[in-house]
Amino acid sequence: METSLLDQGITLMLVGMGTVFVFLTILVIGMSLMSAIAMRFTPVANDSDISDEEVAAITAAISRHRSNTAN
Repeated sequence: METSLLDQGITLMLVGMGTVFVFLTILVIGMSLMSAIAMRFTPVANDSDISDEEVAAITAAISRHRSNTAN
């Protein structure tokens, strides 16, 4: 029995969509795995690296900038 052109088109469409779906699923799983590995090996930033003098200097700079741009 011969398959019609419409049947071949539907079959091709389903195979193509299935291939894309499988590829995207593998891509999401791979990216999630790589993200988990990267988060495991990256050091956690420590907030105590900034000294009190640096905080005071940043605060003064922001305050001066705001007072100069308000005019």
